[in-house]
Amino acid sequence: MKNLRLQSAAFQNAWVVDDLEAACAAWVQQLGVGPFFITDYAPGAFVSITYRGAPSELAMRIGIAQAGPLQIELIQPITEQSAYRMSVPAGSGQGFHHIGIWTENFDQDLSNFNDQGYETITSGRTRSTEFAYVDTRPLLGCMLEIVTKTPLIEQRFNEIAAAAKDWEGDAPFRYA
Repeated sequence: MKNLRLQSAAFQNAWVVDDLEAACAAWVQQLGVGPFFITDYAPGAFVSITYRGAPSELAMRIGIAQAGPLQIELIQPITEQSAYRMSVPAGSGQGFHHIGIWTENFDQDLSNFNDQGYETITSGRTRSTEFAYVDTRPLLGCMLEIVTKTPLIEQRFNEIAAAAKDWEGDAPFRYA
């Protein structure tokens, strides 16, 4: 059995929350993290979504901010059948969900995790990247999100990081 080797450092930590604005506000007020860029993803916003290998839908609201070198993602699931609700049941408040890592070879990296026995729970694409949640809870205590590093998503995440760099608390929520 071949050992896994993460080729890139983690860039993101993510929590599932029941109330996105309340969770973002707590991070802003209690930790000074912000601004949060909030996006709603309605059903159909993603392409080729699977849940445990079968075609599925995915809808959610997210807030993304930067805290030093680490991106913070807060996720309020809309779709109940999802990798998010597998880990953090609705009504439980919030819980840590995943660590995000970049990949430059999505299919190979995903295959390597699957070959080691870590199931792909959800996978799909946006207009800017490909992603998958792998159930690494037995190893890490959380899921791992593999994200293809593309110029478009890298540019967006750099914009979010730049907004946080000298942020002084103005406009803590920025809606897309």
